[in-house]
Amino acid sequence: MPLCCAFNKPSGSGLNMDKPLVPREPHIPQPRAQRLDQYVAEQFPGISRAFSAKLINEGKVTVNDAVMDKPGYKIRGSTKIDINYELTEPEAVPSITLDVLYEDNDCAVIVKPMGLLTHSKGAHNVEPTVATWLAERADMAGDRAGIVHRLDRATSGVMIVAKNTDALTFLQKQFSQRKAKKTYAAIVVGALAQPHALIDMPIERNPKMPQTFRVGTNGKPSQTEYEVIESNGEFSQLILRPTTGRTHQLRVHLAHLGHQIVGDTLYKGFAADRLYLHAASLEITLPNRERKTFEAPTPAAFKTFMEQ
Repeated sequence: MPLCCAFNKPSGSGLNMDKPLVPREPHIPQPRAQRLDQYVAEQFPGISRAFSAKLINEGKVTVNDAVMDKPGYKIRGSTKIDINYELTEPEAVPSITLDVLYEDNDCAVIVKPMGLLTHSKGAHNVEPTVATWLAERADMAGDRAGIVHRLDRATSGVMIVAKNTDALTFLQKQFSQRKAKKTYAAIVVGALAQPHALIDMPIERNPKMPQTFRVGTNGKPSQTEYEVIESNGEFSQLILRPTTGRTHQLRVHLAHLGHQIVGDTLYKGFAADRLYLHAASLEITLPNRERKTFEAPTPAAFKTFMEQ
């Protein structure tokens, strides 16, 4: 049945000037205001933030008996929240078409467009992903079935996916043993001091912002080779060759150097129409034991940005 919840927070008390002053009580931090989409997602274990935002946009959430269609609305004070949704309601995931560079009975190599998730972030999510596209072709089940490696939502480019468990194990082993060779194209802020260098800095999760990472002495070894292709002083286009595969590795390394990838606002980069990071090529041995290199041309937006 639809869920009805009350979200209560204590309110502060004002100063009564009619009473004598007394020593101030120790400050007790009040709960921080919470985003509405985050709250909705917490009420249905398994759904994603994107799906909770969809419910809000569709008018299925009311705040104090009024429809609230802003996922980012901050809940403050004593608030009544009604969610007109049942977890058992059937939801169909839309079918999508992807650019296929190669396909056989064991695997497929595709070009992931910017904005598409690699796999769902929740068990109940109607957003199409690479994994839902693969589900129609793979002999496996599960939200992440057949996913060999991942690209961030904002990153475009070459990905390889598996159609069966033997192929999945074979391909993933190459990534873990650093036998898969990846090349990325990126545009960063500023001009780098060296035209060609290796960034060798360990990466760890940022405890102050758990959704991000940072360079830190307690992190895992991480190496990124970069080469400057073009620079106009204000921006530079690079070729990046990571030898390790840490989460957000390229973004963290470049941000630490003060040359954030354009569009990477998560790491305080220059705001743009997209994240200017593209998986340009992948060299890997296929399950049929054939070594191949697959390439996805750099999007035209990269050339346009540098010219502007």
